[in-house]
Amino acid sequence: MRKQKQGRKFHRERDQRKALLRSLTREFFLRQRIKTTYERAKEVRRLAERLLTKAKKGDLSSRRYLLRFLSPSLTKKVMEEIAPRYLLRNGGYTRIIKMGPRKSDSALMAILELVQ
Repeated sequence: MRKQKQGRKFHRERDQRKALLRSLTREFFLRQRIKTTYERAKEVRRLAERLLTKAKKGDLSSRRYLLRFLSPSLTKKVMEEIAPRYLLRNGGYTRIIKMGPRKSDSALMAILELVQ
C-alpha cells in the first residue's frame, strides 16, 4: 500500500525546496517573526522547532547540526540568546497567527513568531 510522504512540496524540486525552507528559517531566527503563507509557516515551524530543541542542548554536535542550516553568526545567536529562553519549555516554541488571504492570489497568509 502506498503511504503518503511527509512534508509539502510547494511545486519545487528538492534542492529548491530545501533552499526555500532554509532561507525562511534564517529570516525567522534573525527577526523572530515573519509573515509568509500559512503552508510555508507550518513547514518552517517544523524545522525551527527541531533546531531550537537541538540548540537547547548546547553541545558541540548540536552546534555542528545547526551550522548545516544556519550561518555561524546566526548559530551563535540561536544557541546563546534564543535557546536559553526555552530551557524550561518542552516544545511549542513558535506560534502561527492566521491572517486574511493575500490580494493577488488569495493565498492564506500567516505570521510565524517565537513564543515569549
